[in-house]
Amino acid sequence: MRKIDLNDFQVATSETARDINRRIVLNLIRKHQPVSRAELSRQSGLQRSTVSAITEELISERWVKEGALGYLPRGRKPVHLHINEERAGIIGINIRPSGTTLALAALDTRFLARDTMPTSDNPQAFLRELNRRIAKLRRSHSQVNCEGIGIALPGRVDPKSGRLIFAPNLGWDAVDLKEPIEEATGLPVQLENAANACALAELWSGRHDESVRNLVAVTVSEGIGVGLILNGQLITGASGLAGEFGHVTLDEDGPPCQCGNQGCWEVCGSNSAAIRYYAQANSGCKSAGSASSLSFDDLLQLVRQGDTKATAALNRMAHFLGAGLAMLVGGLAPDAIVVIGEVTGAWDLVGPIVERTLKERLGRRAVTPVIPSRPDLELRLRGTITLVLQKHFGAPSLG
Repeated sequence: MRKIDLNDFQVATSETARDINRRIVLNLIRKHQPVSRAELSRQSGLQRSTVSAITEELISERWVKEGALGYLPRGRKPVHLHINEERAGIIGINIRPSGTTLALAALDTRFLARDTMPTSDNPQAFLRELNRRIAKLRRSHSQVNCEGIGIALPGRVDPKSGRLIFAPNLGWDAVDLKEPIEEATGLPVQLENAANACALAELWSGRHDESVRNLVAVTVSEGIGVGLILNGQLITGASGLAGEFGHVTLDEDGPPCQCGNQGCWEVCGSNSAAIRYYAQANSGCKSAGSASSLSFDDLLQLVRQGDTKATAALNRMAHFLGAGLAMLVGGLAPDAIVVIGEVTGAWDLVGPIVERTLKERLGRRAVTPVIPSRPDLELRLRGTITLVLQKHFGAPSLG
């Protein structure tokens, strides 16, 4: 049961009911297309006249289009409805310390075009170049009417101001990305932590059973991010910092983290950690590795070639990755945990160590499935598209 906050509430109006019904119909069309009005009425429980009024509105706004006629043995043939994937495009931007990817996608999250650029350690210089790249992308596809821009980044965003407030791996101080991009493009901008965006993408992907209402997305890259879907809702906390498990200390004697703590989960179980372990093994010096030019993909290739030091580095990373996942399973007991990142390309090697660590730490409580996401799904980038889509397909905010 959700308690009503009597200090901050909004009463339901007839407009609220219409908005909810509209989104229900829109989502039913998205899920069951091609679908007739009569079937929408049966699926939703709404009267046919209500469904007809809603669908006519959606057609007039070009969210929905009519398709082929259905078959009936007699009587009037039903007209099937589809989501109009040509209505608009969405620009998605995935910011990582190693580089930034831009993409233009259709409403079905199919990518139409993409671009890449370096991620500058100067946020103002980065914004100038990013706005230039967005303009170029739009000019090259001028026939596409853009609905908005979704941005995923390795940090946390203040839910009220939209300002980036915590991004140690980017090396940026608190910075406003939203307003400068909106001013430059004239488009609404949605910013979100990358792990949160991935969690939303997983929730909307349809890859999970309808009973999955509690899902945790864990992004493993230069750092580790966690996105929480609990009871079907994204959890961000009052400050926007909910889910920062990557900066919980796992090893008090571990190396310093860029957040200021020591031995955080991400300095023990991330891609960067594995590279550091390998550099230390080759140099014999604990401080070595930070200047290594080796990429995580390079490390995985060395593992496949039988390099014993690379294998030991990956195994150690996998152990700490499992230790952090045990923290999530024990504390949250989610229906599923989805792991996103390059590490999933070596899950045949990493997965057994993660499972063993979970069982060692949790025993019979280690029942939550840990699912590696397919790299080709590009969940971080797909999540940026979901940030914009949820404005139209998600449950309306009543607060």
